[in-house]
Amino acid sequence: MLKNIDPALNADVLHALRAMGHGDTLAIVDTNFPADAVARKSVIGKLLRIDNVSAARAMEAVLSVLPLDTPLQPSVGRMEVMGAPDELPAVQREVQAVVDRAEGKSAPLYGIERFAFYEEAKKTYCVIVTGETRFYGCFLLTKGVIPPVA
Repeated sequence: MLKNIDPALNADVLHALRAMGHGDTLAIVDTNFPADAVARKSVIGKLLRIDNVSAARAMEAVLSVLPLDTPLQPSVGRMEVMGAPDELPAVQREVQAVVDRAEGKSAPLYGIERFAFYEEAKKTYCVIVTGETRFYGCFLLTKGVIPPVA
């Protein structure tokens, strides 16, 4: 255990989050996502895991150390529900609340069509699979910056 580090963050995930640069993206995905196959196409080329937690809990852990690129653009994308792209299932509403808390303001998730999401996930720095069993628990995050102390 480490002080001030969320215990859900294992060494592999922490290493990847630290190694990412401004503008790099990562995917946090549910258990139904083809995570291993997609992760093999990512920059690090292997699947990372935050097992046995919901998508919202994994997002909370990641956002405890990862800055989002929200000042310039929406930084968290969500996989759209097929046939109902504007629908926000409970899992996405829960993640939206986590993102808003982390940002200290409303930071709306943007929608990504399901098959486009798969293609975008292949371009990420890393893919993190969670224990989320609900459908559409898949998200893309863009890393921001931490400004210097004045």
